[in-house]
Amino acid sequence: MIAVVLAGFARMVSGARPIWRGCTAEPRQRVYFANHTSHLDALVIWAVLPPALRRVTRPVAARDYWEAGPVRRYLATRAFNAVLIERTPGDFHHSPLDDLLAALERGDSLIFFPEGGRGKNGEVGEFRPGLYHLAERRPDVDLVPVYLSNLDRVMPRGSRLPVPLLSQAVFGAPLHLDAREGRAPFLARARAALLQLRDRP
Repeated sequence: MIAVVLAGFARMVSGARPIWRGCTAEPRQRVYFANHTSHLDALVIWAVLPPALRRVTRPVAARDYWEAGPVRRYLATRAFNAVLIERTPGDFHHSPLDDLLAALERGDSLIFFPEGGRGKNGEVGEFRPGLYHLAERRPDVDLVPVYLSNLDRVMPRGSRLPVPLLSQAVFGAPLHLDAREGRAPFLARARAALLQLRDRP
């Protein structure tokens, strides 16, 4: 119930609407990968999905941020069933990729931010290797680019309260790793697919 209320709140304050350009909202296992501009990003993507897809879609989030206090911990683990990963080196026998792959093995979809952190000045940074490794290990899963517009103004860096504005989540065509495609070319292609959603009127 709390997740439903928060989804409604996110849609209200962000004015978010989904635009499906390269695919439709169908029950396929996917990794939705998006540009990262604010703390609202994952919530907005999750909120604009149909309820049936929300139930099987899990945001990927930083453990150190979302376990910093009981409210954040409850929201991450109970309300949104997020996959929490470590951002700092720790157990060399356990990779954050293992947690993502385990979620995919259970049939979940993921919301993933391949830049690894929030971009600056609205720019989309270079992608880190995580998306490539997911594509390599699970070639059957659709990788769907999602371009988020205006959320850096709805929830500016350092702000505790959102500013009601209009925003969009543009969903593009699914990608898959091509045979013999290397890491750098794939990541460049995935980033280009995301930027194409931004640049297309």
